[in-house]
Order: sequence, then C-alpha cells, then structure tokens
Amino acid sequence: MSHPERIVCLTTETTEIVYALGAGDRVAGVSGYSVRPPEARKKPRVAAFSSVKMEALLRLEPDLVLAFSDVQKEIVRDLVGAGLTVLALNQRSFAEMFQAVRLIGGAIGLPGRAEALVAEMEAEVEAVRERGRALPRRPRVFFEEWDDPLISGIGWVGEVIELSGGENIFAELGERKAGPDRVVAPEEVVRRDPEVIVASWCGKRVSKKRIRSRPGWSATAAVREGRIYEIKSPDILSPGPSLLRGLSQMQEILLREFA
Repeated sequence: MSHPERIVCLTTETTEIVYALGAGDRVAGVSGYSVRPPEARKKPRVAAFSSVKMEALLRLEPDLVLAFSDVQKEIVRDLVGAGLTVLALNQRSFAEMFQAVRLIGGAIGLPGRAEALVAEMEAEVEAVRERGRALPRRPRVFFEEWDDPLISGIGWVGEVIELSGGENIFAELGERKAGPDRVVAPEEVVRRDPEVIVASWCGKRVSKKRIRSRPGWSATAAVREGRIYEIKSPDILSPGPSLLRGLSQMQEILLREFA
C-alpha cells in the first residue's frame, strides 16, 4: 500500500477536506458532527469533537486518522498509544487552513489536487477581498461566538470580517485560541458601538430577540437599525472548505447594508 486507503476523520474540517480532494471513497469513519458533503453522513460515526468511540474506531482498522485542534490532544495521545498513525492539525487562519489542505493532500497521495484546491480557494478569497475594498467605508462588526458568557470571534472569523470589508471591533482578541480568553463585557460591546452584529451559537439557534433585549444594547447602531444576523456555525466556525460559505455570507450582509 503506497497511500492510506482507510481514513478516519475526527472532525468536520478534516472530512470536508478529504472529500474536496476527491478521496471520499477512502473515508472509513467520521465525526458525528459531520454534515458536508451529505454522503459523509452515511459513514460510521465514531467521534464527537472532544471524545471518540475507541473500540468502534479500532474496528474500522484505519491506516490514517485525521484530527484537528488542541482540544483533541488527549484523543491523539490515546490513538498513537494504540499504534495508529495520526495527523493532527490546528489551523487558526486562512493561510493555515490552506496549509492543512496541502498536508492532508500530501499524506493521502494527492498533492497536485491539494494545490489545485488551494488555488481555487485562494482565488475565491481574493475576489471577496476586492469586493470588500469597494465598500465606501468599513462598517464596525461584532461577531458573537457564544451568548453566555459573551464570546467574540476566533482569529479566522476576524479575517472573514476584514476580507468582507468590515472592521472587527474586537480584533485584538482574535489571536486568543481558547473561548474563555475571548470573553467580552456586554457594556464594552455597547461602548464600541457595532453597526452590524453577526452571531453563531454553536449547537443552538441564535435568538435575535435576546440580543436586542440586552441592557443598553438598544443604543448600538446595529440594534437600532435592525442589523442583527445569524451565520450557521458549520459555515463560519469550522476552518475548512465551508469557511468560504461563511465568508460569502458575511460579505453579502455588508454589501446589502453598506454598498
């Protein structure tokens, strides 16, 4: 065997990348959270984000396991201890996401396809950047990753905002990987006066009514002008190919409101 033929993907990001590279037929197991592409849902589900069904995974006899994020470090340790080959990724930006595609492509014997996929994604990102530059000004955007406690967006979300033509009002927090390190005070959001609020509460539906009713938030331009939006978490909180969906949606919001 020259390249892995039985691949287990522990997260949505790695699943999407393998399928985008044209190797979906080699995927033996996926995360229970995998939603794209639809055919991936038919694969055996052997992991959640922070846990794995070890016996079920071992029964699949994978020759490569793909992991993502420091949250999975204990899982990676146990899998390596069980004698499996594991490629663990931890991308936190567009550049790192492109590199993750290249690394996976190389590991499964498809480096040429990986480079082509990266080129396609880079071209799409550049097109968004150019459209963003055409906005008459950069509107202030607050991205809400969680509601209680209030967590601002991770690094790649800040990039989405900036590429789309907006100004991330908590840009200084983007490099902090852990959610608890990006907790912000509701009063500080009001002080920074976002013109657009975009929320994505992983695992639950965003309540615009709850956002509007927070004490003092009616004074923000976003609430006053009704500029509160939701982008579903698979499109914006997963640093894989679907992130381009979130990028497109973010820019659609800003163009609709400020072009």
